Amino acid sequence: MSYQQYPLKSWNTFGVEAYADSITIVDSIDDILSDKCKNILTTNEPILFLGEGSNVLFLQDFHGHVLINRIKGVNITEKKDAWLLHVGAGENWQNLVKTTLDKGLAGLENLALIPGCVGSAPIQNIGAYGVDLAQVCEYVDVLCLTDFSQRRLYVNECFFGYRDSIFKSIYKENYVIIAVGLCLTKHWKPVLNYGKLYDLNPNTVTPIEIFKAVCTMRRSKIPDPKYIGNAGSFFKNPLITESFAVDLFKKYPDIPHYFNNYGKIILSAGALIERCALKGYKIGNAAVYDKQALVLVNTGGANGLDIVHLASFVRRRVAEKFHVWLEPEVCFISSQGKIDAVKVLL
Repeated sequence: MSYQQYPLKSWNTFGVEAYADSITIVDSIDDILSDKCKNILTTNEPILFLGEGSNVLFLQDFHGHVLINRIKGVNITEKKDAWLLHVGAGENWQNLVKTTLDKGLAGLENLALIPGCVGSAPIQNIGAYGVDLAQVCEYVDVLCLTDFSQRRLYVNECFFGYRDSIFKSIYKENYVIIAVGLCLTKHWKPVLNYGKLYDLNPNTVTPIEIFKAVCTMRRSKIPDPKYIGNAGSFFKNPLITESFAVDLFKKYPDIPHYFNNYGKIILSAGALIERCALKGYKIGNAAVYDKQALVLVNTGGANGLDIVHLASFVRRRVAEKFHVWLEPEVCFISSQGKIDAVKVLL
């Protein structure tokens, strides 16, 4: 059997050349429940659901079937103290943020310009500039791919953590997210405790002003994947213990750090990489972005293994200097599906 049938280059923001046995776009739950998709899902061949491919790295051709989630729809219900949104998993996240702001709904502005679809947001518990999805999420709807039943998991059932959720464990296999429920309070308070947002006046700032400021900051650090292949932040910001922090800050007192929404001490992975003098460092056609060390880029023609080799080198250098082992935020895809990215980098 030939596995080089359907190109995946346009379906991953790294722009990596890879192929799949088939690619099928699903626009609705009924599409997934159609005979065509059921036949695909009930085979013993690997299945991969993708949104916009903004957080994946193909290491080789995928010897299975790719389903592109394009389940759309944004339904808004007004309550006394909040706006409730039911959003299809295939909606573009940035478009959703803009839609809510255009309608006068605040709460997502700090999460502006995060790439990908709404269905990917709960998996990573996406976050930026002091806000993460868990703070606005009400529920996540999933479809079981073995018996085709649907289930709603409320926020307390999602076990959200720092870039983590139940969708990376119990619901990692044989489930697909079909919709996300959000709750945007009418008692809005600006979150301005990060970067240049500190400069904004909390008494007069508007959600639109925060949105614009966040977009400006992100565009200054993360290249547009239309022109330079990347998946945004490649590594997670590492969590450290208080005892380790005491020793680390004695030696490096000016290392950027903060407490996240879960009370954990977080280091800036980008700052650690930059202090290893790795901005702009290249291995073949893979490079550390010269404007933001947390971003690895495909400068043109890099394959998945090129980027893996660069990531592994960066990870070792940071560990040698700071005794901190970075973990990838990007999901690694082998010929058979998702694999443990940390093990790949060992």
